Amino acid sequence: MSFFLRTNYQIYHATHSPQIFYKYPVQFIFQLASPPFLSIYLTKNQSTRLPGSYSSYSKMASHIVGYPRMGPKRELKFALESFWDGKSSAEDLQNVAADLRSSIWKQMADAGIKYIPSNTFAYYDQVLDTTAMLGAVPARYNWNGGEIGFDTYFSMARGNASVPAMEMTKWFDTNYHYIVPELGPEVKFSYASHKAVTEYKEAKALGVDTVPVLVGPVSYLLLSKPAKGVDKSFSLISLLDKILPIYKEVVAELKAAGASWIQFDEPTLVKDLDSAQLQAFTKAYSDLESSLSGLNVLIETYFADVPAEAFKVLTALKGVTAFGFDLVRGSKTLELIKSGIPSGKYLFAGVVDGRNIWANDLSTSLSLLQSLEGVVGKDKLVVSTSCSLLHTAVDLVNETKLDKEIKSWLAFAAQKVVEVNALAKALSGHKDEDFFSANAAAQASRKSSPRVTNEAVQKAALALKGSDHRRVTNVSARLDAQQKKLNLPILPTTTIGSFPQTVELRRVRREYKAKKIPEEEYVKAIKEEINKVVKLQEELDIDVLVHGEPERNDMVEYFGEQLSGFAFTANGWVQSYGSRCVKPPIIYGDVSRPKPMTVFWSSTAQSMTKRPMKGMLTGPVTILNWSFVRNDQPRFETCYQIALAIKDEVEDLEKAGITVIQIDEAALREGLPLRKSEHAFYLDWAVHSFRITNCGVEDTTQIHTHMCYSNFNDIIHSIINMDADVITIENSRSDEKLLSVFREGVKYGAGIGPGVYDIHSPRIPSTEEIADRINKMLAVLETNILWVNPDCGLKTRKYAEVKPALQYMVAAAKLLRTQLASAK
Repeated sequence: MSFFLRTNYQIYHATHSPQIFYKYPVQFIFQLASPPFLSIYLTKNQSTRLPGSYSSYSKMASHIVGYPRMGPKRELKFALESFWDGKSSAEDLQNVAADLRSSIWKQMADAGIKYIPSNTFAYYDQVLDTTAMLGAVPARYNWNGGEIGFDTYFSMARGNASVPAMEMTKWFDTNYHYIVPELGPEVKFSYASHKAVTEYKEAKALGVDTVPVLVGPVSYLLLSKPAKGVDKSFSLISLLDKILPIYKEVVAELKAAGASWIQFDEPTLVKDLDSAQLQAFTKAYSDLESSLSGLNVLIETYFADVPAEAFKVLTALKGVTAFGFDLVRGSKTLELIKSGIPSGKYLFAGVVDGRNIWANDLSTSLSLLQSLEGVVGKDKLVVSTSCSLLHTAVDLVNETKLDKEIKSWLAFAAQKVVEVNALAKALSGHKDEDFFSANAAAQASRKSSPRVTNEAVQKAALALKGSDHRRVTNVSARLDAQQKKLNLPILPTTTIGSFPQTVELRRVRREYKAKKIPEEEYVKAIKEEINKVVKLQEELDIDVLVHGEPERNDMVEYFGEQLSGFAFTANGWVQSYGSRCVKPPIIYGDVSRPKPMTVFWSSTAQSMTKRPMKGMLTGPVTILNWSFVRNDQPRFETCYQIALAIKDEVEDLEKAGITVIQIDEAALREGLPLRKSEHAFYLDWAVHSFRITNCGVEDTTQIHTHMCYSNFNDIIHSIINMDADVITIENSRSDEKLLSVFREGVKYGAGIGPGVYDIHSPRIPSTEEIADRINKMLAVLETNILWVNPDCGLKTRKYAEVKPALQYMVAAAKLLRTQLASAK
């Protein structure tokens, strides 16, 4: 509800920059719920009014692919975790979710967006929501039909006391993870979740007409995997005829509810697809054509260029009204659009970046949009985001940590909504000159700022050319030298790095950052926590220890805070999976390491035990891929700069007597381009960056790395080329998919620790189950190279889960050692 009020005040509207305000000499509209997209400042003067949707203009042709679901203050995260812990009811969780959805829809409507998405909210994951919609519940969850409730839904996502969770893997090349559907010829599909229709009706009752969004049927199948026991060669596309009837039911209900548009997300169209896969799109939408009659149908793609053959198939689909393209990461698609988009179709032009936090160059985007008007027609062009804004932070207005200059260079999800609308207005002839001028000033400020460039760093990175930075001795000889020094048993046990972060530990860190407790008290508390973790590992008889990382908030942010060229937010949270959120650093300039970052804590931990203590670092590729990266130079140049900084840290750890150093590259696979033609270039500089970090250490210093939650089989040769001494790698949640590459004959001579249990589930595996996993590994890997470890770090778990799980893990390793010894 809105009402006009004449006032003696002049309004200034702050968008990207808190120090730049825009003046509007009209009248002001007071809202009962002021949208967070706009910050309003009043100064005494005259009667005023806001621009955009607050003005007399009708809503322009603007669209948002999707929006962050966690909330500006992570409201959904806390509601989920409270529900999972039994501290709140399902109704409490549903109320928080409903409030978030309502706020998002109203805010977009108030900001002037015409095509507002619904059904992009999810309690855990949008692909899992589609699995629920299709009733594709694996038999182990004992679902007996009917509408899928929280018990079944969260058991699929997280597992429960008796059965493991479904596999989780990266969503394309992002840091978001989706729950992988498990399908086969025996799956009985049924319409088992009416969420898409319910949320459309919910928005409509609030006065917001939305565009319901569904994961497209073909992409859903292509993103699935054959269920356990199903032949790996099974064609998932063969299930298309079984799922389309359910899509038809959903479409019929949406039409009956009054929907006029529907959005099918088909992002797999940007991948390398064969002819059978491409034909599946033609078949699917031909089959759906009569059901979709009377609806405007948008097929949305994102994250890369659409290949020419896929573009041809896409634009020929029957019953489709509009096509959405990522024109930020898919700039080559522009040429295809200019030469071949069918007449009369809508083009949803994704010119505002949904993957990064830099303010849009509005002038450049407007020029591009104006050129596209000549291709599709003024009335058929819609301004959009490049992909869902799920992958960026929520609202810059909430930021208190960023300085004014850097803040002026940025746009979070809320500000991107404003940018989309500003571009749409400009296209319609209502360009906000003040807004565009302020944007141009911010762009110029960033280009000329002296804090962005460090000539010494650029020279050092340039000097890297001409060397492959390999260690001189081969891995086999190094492992022999390391074993003489470390004297480890066969099947050595270790963990990946982090231990549970308790409420008390987080309180200590928070109060130290807020300067509420002195440094001495903070150091004492962290030392006590490290000592507790060390003693626990010794009691469990783990062979190679970790210090538990109690001083670290996040494996990337912790390092970025100590490197130059990085900036940090207070509330720039982005969903990674489920309730897990990360706060990516912002790399705005050249990167260097002013001083040691981890040596004090690693040395302190090593002094508490005679067992080897791993020094724990995050690798350059992971820091790069888990940050918001500057877009004014190639990514590999930034990565090389980070690699040099980590190299300095590795060498300082070695000098301090740390003999095992782990350099995590959890996100190496994540950055792999979606098109095979671009793989070699990426893998070359990514692997090179890792080798730079440790090329100077002694043979007796053991270099570990860790990778998780991606399909590594297709890059196994690049992993070998990293030349690490030991790699620990996620294996159990993906149902031991990793082991298949070794069954197929790949020889791996370095140490390797495929994870023996899934740490993202509260479920505690038994000794027998872990021993069975180790036996499967021993069937394809040599005994002398195999390590025993969890899938990933233990930060998100509770000690009540961690202690027995690690106890059983060590017991399983000892059991196998005994069996192997007796078999000799």
